[in-house]
Amino acid sequence: MKKNPTKQKVVDAASILFFQNGFHGTSVRDIADKATVNVSLISYYFKSKQGLLEHAVTQYYEAYLKAIETAMLNNESISPLERLKKMIEAIIHYKQSNHQFSCFIHRELSLDSVFVREMTVTYLAKENYFISNSFYAIFPKQKKNNLDSQFLLMQLKGMLITPYILQNEWKNQVVGTDSHNQFAKNYIRTIENWLDYVVTQNN
Repeated sequence: MKKNPTKQKVVDAASILFFQNGFHGTSVRDIADKATVNVSLISYYFKSKQGLLEHAVTQYYEAYLKAIETAMLNNESISPLERLKKMIEAIIHYKQSNHQFSCFIHRELSLDSVFVREMTVTYLAKENYFISNSFYAIFPKQKKNNLDSQFLLMQLKGMLITPYILQNEWKNQVVGTDSHNQFAKNYIRTIENWLDYVVTQNN
């Protein structure tokens, strides 16, 4: 479906402001000014600031999960380890190409809120299913789902979100498209090296 450019401009403006000021620190007027649209247009499209947030999050996660599914479907014929690496590559590239909103979402997910609970029972459950199944597939049958592999899965999940929770660690190094791409490339390689070590130690 073709996106409405004006509607998308509002979503993009909101994403920037939510990242900079937080959801509660951003007003509808701020978003309208940033997007250079009338406040009434935001009400027309989204009903409220909460409606705008829900739309933006839905759009983000649907595209994110689609990227994961596509990576899995396009790599069905390769080994479980290489397939997992392809999925991780898709995850990091997606999050990095949507860096500000990725940081905002992960910041919000660190809080106990209605927003978090709603995300948990919908998109995060599906994300967890994809990551967990793909990760456990790299282990021998007797080592799947034991305590050590559960701890390792927790470490992997931590690596996938750390750059977007600790974004201030990288704010002076990742400032343009090229540096975002380079960061993604280097970070993916680091995770892949960790995975190679994990496989070596558990096979």
